[in-house]
Amino acid sequence: MDETQALAALLRRCQAGDAAAWEEIVRTHHRRIYNLCYRFTGSPDDAQDLTQEVFIRLYRTLGSYETGRGSFITWVSTLTRNLLVDHFRKSKHERVTDSLEAAPGGDEDALTLGEQLADQGAGPEDRLRTAQTQQLVQLALQKLSPELREAVILRDLQDMDYKDIAKVLRVPEGTVKSRINRGRTELGRLLSRTYRQVN
Repeated sequence: MDETQALAALLRRCQAGDAAAWEEIVRTHHRRIYNLCYRFTGSPDDAQDLTQEVFIRLYRTLGSYETGRGSFITWVSTLTRNLLVDHFRKSKHERVTDSLEAAPGGDEDALTLGEQLADQGAGPEDRLRTAQTQQLVQLALQKLSPELREAVILRDLQDMDYKDIAKVLRVPEGTVKSRINRGRTELGRLLSRTYRQVN
């Protein structure tokens, strides 16, 4: 049985009321959904609440997923993104960034955020620096506009490809690439300003 058939069987079991099948779906996707919610909101409590909301919505709409129309992860990410957008609108936390500097041309081979922040050392001081860097990145992410933030999160932190991100965000691939480049540029500017203040 291939992966698509296994997923279809799992979903059928879940729709038939099999609690073990639902637990498997939750166990498989919980971390990804929580991380997406956390990266978007910056709040562990909000992320936990939103993750629960995503799973409630997921359970209610499981019957609408069609295995032939795209990957389950893309479908789940779209559902999560829609809920985050709703949450953002309700909370009315309009975050306006400074005017964006001109972004470099769309380079698909550019290092992802994760690669740029990769931990090169193994000592406790290096690990502490990495933890501090991750915290600074999270704070900087919160200052990005929602459009740029979600594009950067899906590409650099969720490791999705451009085509799947375009489906999730419902925009052309070119727009995705532009938002990722602008988001990375703005994030880099915010981080370099923070590092100058800290040092």
